[in-house]
Amino acid sequence: MEWWKFVVLIIGSYLIGNIFFARIISRAKHYDISKSGSGNPGTMNMLRTMGFGIGLLTLVLDMLKGIIPALAGFYLFGGVQGGVNAYIGLFTGGLSALIGNIFPVFYKFKGGKGAAVVYGMYCTANPLLGIIIFVGGFIFLLLFDYASLVSFFMITIFTIFEAYSLGLLSGQGNIVLSCLLFAIFCLVFFAHRQNIFRLLTGKENKINFKEKIKKLNKKKLTKDQKEEIKQKEIG
Repeated sequence: MEWWKFVVLIIGSYLIGNIFFARIISRAKHYDISKSGSGNPGTMNMLRTMGFGIGLLTLVLDMLKGIIPALAGFYLFGGVQGGVNAYIGLFTGGLSALIGNIFPVFYKFKGGKGAAVVYGMYCTANPLLGIIIFVGGFIFLLLFDYASLVSFFMITIFTIFEAYSLGLLSGQGNIVLSCLLFAIFCLVFFAHRQNIFRLLTGKENKINFKEKIKKLNKKKLTKDQKEEIKQKEIG
C-alpha cells in the first residue's frame, strides 16, 4: 500500500469533515444554529430547532461527509478487488472525516458529534444494512424521542455487524481494521459523553419527533388547501 495515498486520503477526508451543512443552511435562513438548542451543528439540533424537513436535509448532506471519503478510500486501495486493503481505505477515510467533524481546524477544534458521518461511512460499507438500521432508528425515535439513544443504537449495531462480517470478533481478522473500528466507535461515544451523562441522570432533552412530523403534515395540508382555493378562483 502506497503511503502517499494514505496522506492524501487522510488530509482530504479531514477537510471534508470540517464542512458543516447545519451552519451553512442556518445562515442561509439568517439563523445561527450554534446559539440555538444544544448548540451542536448537527442533524438532531437542526431537527429540533428548524423542523423535520431541514433536519432531514442536514442528515443527508452530513451523511455525504462519510460516504465520499469512504468511497474514495475504498477505490483508492483497489475497490472490489482490493480485499482487506480496500476496507482499510474505506474506514481510514471515514475515521479521518469523523475526526474533522469532531475537531475541525476551521472552527477552533469545536465541532459536531459525527453520528451522521459514521452512518454514511457504514452505509457505504453495507447499504442494505444501512436501510434496515435507518428504519429501525426511525421507529426507535418515534417510541423514545431520545436522539442520542438512536445514535448509540445505530452505530453500535453497525460496528458489531461490520466487526463480525470482517472476522474481527473471532480474532481472525486484520488488526488494522480492528483498530480503525474501535477508534471510530470510541470517538463517537466520546463526542456524546455529555448526552450519556444526561441520560444517566434523567436530564437528556427529548426531540418530540412525532410533533415535528405532525407539523410537517399540517404545513402540507395548508399548502394543498391554498392551491385548491387558487384553482377554484381561476375556474
